[in-house]
Amino acid sequence: MSENTVQKKSFHFALEVIKLYQYLTSTKKEYVLSKQVLRSGTSIGANIHPVKLISYAILLHICST
Repeated sequence: MSENTVQKKSFHFALEVIKLYQYLTSTKKEYVLSKQVLRSGTSIGANIHPVKLISYAILLHICST
């Protein structure tokens, strides 16, 4: 799976999580759980970049030995 595919899927997932957050806060009046869902659901995009760096570092290590 290419980087663009992962980025696109994580972006669309984050949009769906935001819609769920809006639904929970407006309709169900749930604030604590909805904030946790929002934080965990949107943190995926932030974790994609470090994985690429780690993968590159492992590749460099393997190639240098």
